[in-house]
Amino acid sequence: MRKLQKLGTGVWTAVALFGLTGAAMSGETLDRVMEKKNMVVATNASWPPQSFLDDSGQLAGFDIDVSGEIAKRLGVEISYETPDWAIMTGGHWKGRYDIGVASVTPTKARSNVIDFVSIYYYSPYVYVVHADSDIKTVEQLNGGKIGVETATTSEDFINRRLEIDAPGMPPIEYKVEPGEVRTYASSMLPFDDLRLGAGVRLDAVIAPVQTAENAVKNGYKVRIIENEYAFREPLVVIADKGDDEWVAKVSGVLEEMKSDGTLSALTEKWYGKDYSDK
Repeated sequence: MRKLQKLGTGVWTAVALFGLTGAAMSGETLDRVMEKKNMVVATNASWPPQSFLDDSGQLAGFDIDVSGEIAKRLGVEISYETPDWAIMTGGHWKGRYDIGVASVTPTKARSNVIDFVSIYYYSPYVYVVHADSDIKTVEQLNGGKIGVETATTSEDFINRRLEIDAPGMPPIEYKVEPGEVRTYASSMLPFDDLRLGAGVRLDAVIAPVQTAENAVKNGYKVRIIENEYAFREPLVVIADKGDDEWVAKVSGVLEEMKSDGTLSALTEKWYGKDYSDK
């Protein structure tokens, strides 16, 4: 079993109460990072504006700025790896990555294989349709073709199996019974299908509001169904299972970033709104 231990206002960390085969030993990650003076961060290379490759081929975005600030406050350099989402959230990293900063939702299934370091911002998930679609309400999506990124909370949600593992979150409300769920390897691929036209390949996409708004900003002919959230989720920095000392160290850094307004400023910079608190 595991429990959530509060380390500060709005900050929670997973404290392992049992060992897992292949789990990190307490202090192992911190020792490695401080000895090498480098922190390896697992993230996503195709999820704007959270993390993406800019015009110069460099990683940029909200999660890149957050991870860079963590490294700066630890006094170490940073390097990035961009594994498949399922690999990153599947744990058993065996030292390949030190932390994951990729807007991960804490779910009960994930809590078995990774530790949730801290909540660092919140995100509503929204329903997105083609701009020319006649669909105005969520109820009109029943029986439709819904696109989601694979191995994500949007996929769990549309399949009615989402269990967010964080205190104080409201119960999940399911309003859509899809006719077909289509899954995609990255966050923008369903938007690429959706913008081909209403009902051509998809009737709707379920995605974070930040991703949807960024698609609109970048000329995708799509729109968000107004006044309807699929669900609202906390996002956490993650670590491999079992290294409590490392989890506590990074959690303390994130608490400082929250207290001094850094996280608020970074969400404003990338999303145009403060998503750092509920």
